[in-house]
Amino acid sequence: MKKYVRAFLPSEFSITDWSSIQPFYDNLLTRDISSEESLKKFLADWSELEGVIAEDGGWRYIHTTRNTTDLAAKESYEYFITKIEPYLAPVTDLLHRKVLAAKDIALLRQKPRYDIFVRKIENDLRCYREENIPIHTDIHLNARIYGAIVGSMVIEVEGKELTLQQAAAHVESTDRPFRKTVYDAIQKCRLQHKDALDTLYSKLIQQRHSLAVNAGFDNFRDYAFVSMHRFDYTPQDCFTFHTAIKEEIVPLLNELAKERKEKLGLAVLQPFDHAVDIEGRQPLRPFTDAAELLHKATTSLQSIQPFFGHCLKIMQEMGHLDLASRKGKAPGGYNYPLDETGVPFIFMNAASTLKDVLTMFHESGHAVHAFLVHELELNVFKHCPSEIAELASMSMELLSMPYWNVFFSDQKDLNRAKKDHLIHVISRLPWMAAIDAFQHWVYEHPTHTLQEREDNWNRIFSDFSDNITDWNGYEDVKCNLWQKQLHLFEVPFYYIEYAIAQLGAIGVWKNAQENQKDALNNYLNALKLGNTESMRTIYQTAGVRFDFSRAHIRSLAQFVREAWSKL
Repeated sequence: MKKYVRAFLPSEFSITDWSSIQPFYDNLLTRDISSEESLKKFLADWSELEGVIAEDGGWRYIHTTRNTTDLAAKESYEYFITKIEPYLAPVTDLLHRKVLAAKDIALLRQKPRYDIFVRKIENDLRCYREENIPIHTDIHLNARIYGAIVGSMVIEVEGKELTLQQAAAHVESTDRPFRKTVYDAIQKCRLQHKDALDTLYSKLIQQRHSLAVNAGFDNFRDYAFVSMHRFDYTPQDCFTFHTAIKEEIVPLLNELAKERKEKLGLAVLQPFDHAVDIEGRQPLRPFTDAAELLHKATTSLQSIQPFFGHCLKIMQEMGHLDLASRKGKAPGGYNYPLDETGVPFIFMNAASTLKDVLTMFHESGHAVHAFLVHELELNVFKHCPSEIAELASMSMELLSMPYWNVFFSDQKDLNRAKKDHLIHVISRLPWMAAIDAFQHWVYEHPTHTLQEREDNWNRIFSDFSDNITDWNGYEDVKCNLWQKQLHLFEVPFYYIEYAIAQLGAIGVWKNAQENQKDALNNYLNALKLGNTESMRTIYQTAGVRFDFSRAHIRSLAQFVREAWSKL
C-alpha cells in the first residue's frame, strides 16, 4: 500500500497540545481561496490536518478500549477530549463558513464528489452552537463510562473467571441445567449494574436533549438526523420499516421459536434455550484461539478476493489487530479507520464461537472498505455514513460463507453453521427495529421516568419478539435487555443502519449466487465511491435496492428462508 506523504504538515510533526496544532489552523483561516485552484489546495491541506488529528485521537481511543483499567491511556484520551477537541469545534465552524463564502463554491459543488461534502457543511453549520462544546465534551466522557462498567463484568464458571463474552459461549451447552446456571450468572452480573447504567443513560439523554434544544431542534432525534447527514430517509421511513418488520419478520420468529421448543422437547421455552443447537448437537467451535481465527479468516478472505486477504495481512504486520476477549477489555467489536495511515484497527472479543467468526468477517468488511477509500482526495470522502459502511461489513459476512470450509472440515458442521447464520440474518432484524424504535421513543420523551422507560421498552420489545418464549422468572432481565446494547450509550441512533445494510447485503449475496464475479465487482465499485454519492446511488452501484418496503423485505426474507431450507 502506498504510504501517504504529508504536503502541509512537517513529516515529523506530532500532536502534543492545542498550541502545537493552532498555527496550522491559523494558516487556513487566513488563506486566500479566491480561485478554484486555491480553494482545492485549501481543502486538501485542511483534510491532511484533520487526518493527522483524527488518527492521533483514534489511537488514544483504541488504547482505552484494549485495557479499560489503564489509567495512562484513560488520561491521554480524556486530555484529547477535554483539551484539544473543544478547540476544534469553533475553528472548524469558522472554516465551514469560509468554504461556503468562497467565490467558486458553486462551481466546486457542481464537480463530481463535492456536492455531498457541501451539503454536510451546511448541516454542520445548522447544528453548531458554541454553548454545546462543553456538553459534547461531557457526553464523550460519560459515554466512555459504559465501556468501563461492562468491561469490568466477570463471572465464575466451573472455577474459572470469565468475561461475559467468554461465558456466553457456555449458554450454547446441551446441558440445560448448566446453561441455565451460566445464563443466570450472566444476568445477575448485569442486573447488579442496572442502576448505574440507568443513571448513566438518563444523564446522556438530558445532555443530548440540551444539544438539540440549543441548536433549535425540538428533540435530539431530529437533531441527530441532521447531524448524521441522513439525506436519503426520514424518521417516517424508519416507522415504515418498523411496521414492515413487525408484520413480515416477527411471525417468522414465532415459527422458529415454536420449532425450537418442539425439537428440544420442552414444555416451556425460556430465554436460556435460544443459543443451544435444536438438534442437541454440541456447540460449534470453529477455532481455538485468536491466532487460529486470524489465520482461517485470512485464508477465507484470500479465496474470495486476494486483495481482501492482503488487507488482513498488512494489519497483522502492523499490529492493528486485538481479537481475544479478556478481563478489563471493553465490550463489543469495531474497525477503527486511521485516516493518515490508511490501515485500520480491528478490535473484538473472540471466545471461540460462530458469532466470533461472523464478527471477524464483519469487521474485515469495514477494514477492506477503509483500504479502498484511502486514495480518495479528502478525508470527508472517506468517512461514509453507516448505511454504506455496514453494507460493506454485512455483505462480507455473507460473501464469505462459501469459504467457511477452513473453519468447518465436516460438511454437516459447515451446513449447520451456514444455516445458523442465515436464520440469524433474518431473526436479528426485529432486534434492530426494537432498538431503533426505543431510541425514537426515548428522545421524543426526554423527561420520561424510569418506570415509563421500562414500560415502553417492554411494549416495544413485545412488538418485536416471539410470543413463545416464557419470561416467567426473568422479568427483570427482559426489562433491561436494552442495556446490553452499546450503541444506545456511545453512538445514539446508530442502529437502523444495520437493518438497512442487512437488506442490502442480502441483495449483494443474492446477486453473487447468480454471478459471483459481477456481484464482487459491483460491491467493490460501490465501496470505492466512499462518501461521494448518495446512499441510493451507492446501493444501486452495488446492484441492490435502497428500499424499506414491506414487499421488498418479504422477498428478501423468502430468498434467505429458501436458502437455509436447502442446508
